Amino acid sequence: MAEVITPGDKPNELRLFEHGFVRLDSAMADDLSVINSARVSFAVRKDEMDDRDAGLIKFLMRDRHGTPFEHNSFRFHIRCPIFVAREWFRHRVGSFNEESARYHKLSDDFYLPDVQAVRSQVGKPGAYSFEPVDEAIANETRDTFQRIYKELYAEYNEMIEKGVAKELARAILPFGIFTQFYWTLNARALMNFLSLRNAQTAQYEIRMYADAVERLFAQQMPVTHQCFIEFGRVAP
Repeated sequence: MAEVITPGDKPNELRLFEHGFVRLDSAMADDLSVINSARVSFAVRKDEMDDRDAGLIKFLMRDRHGTPFEHNSFRFHIRCPIFVAREWFRHRVGSFNEESARYHKLSDDFYLPDVQAVRSQVGKPGAYSFEPVDEAIANETRDTFQRIYKELYAEYNEMIEKGVAKELARAILPFGIFTQFYWTLNARALMNFLSLRNAQTAQYEIRMYADAVERLFAQQMPVTHQCFIEFGRVAP
């Protein structure tokens, strides 16, 4: 499968799934925030990190002393299909503000899975496995997606042109249409999200978004991220 995540046109932006992106819109976060939040217990403040400080982050992560990882903030701007957003919003440790289809007409951007992403589902709830389908079935599935998207968006557009309220017309739109939102949270909550969503058990589409989020997190807090990986990807 081709690389899903690619650099965007804006700083700290990663693009994926043709119409989607993850952008680190703003951050008040670095590894030093963890150090100073921990060392305030001893009335100590550092302006630069050294090897002892990296060791302290490792200790905090290993022994799950979590509160020093909360004194920072990430604000992400996300554009993704609605079915991905609905899974995302189950993580109530952050704050969300989403695009509203009550106030304006949504654009006709839809998620179309690659041929390799069209998959079968085998097994029982909680123990599914997913396998690629025959290429002919995959292409037929993609054609169906495109046809239904086109038909439903045309009906949606026609209702709005006739004067039907946007807040009602939106009800016929499919989960594959793109939405966008802002998401603000601290590093501890972010690691919890990553432990669940950038994992093999997560749905493929949200896993790709979580992967993009993790790349930006790793750039912002490299020592913290390295320790997160080292100790089993468990939030402290």
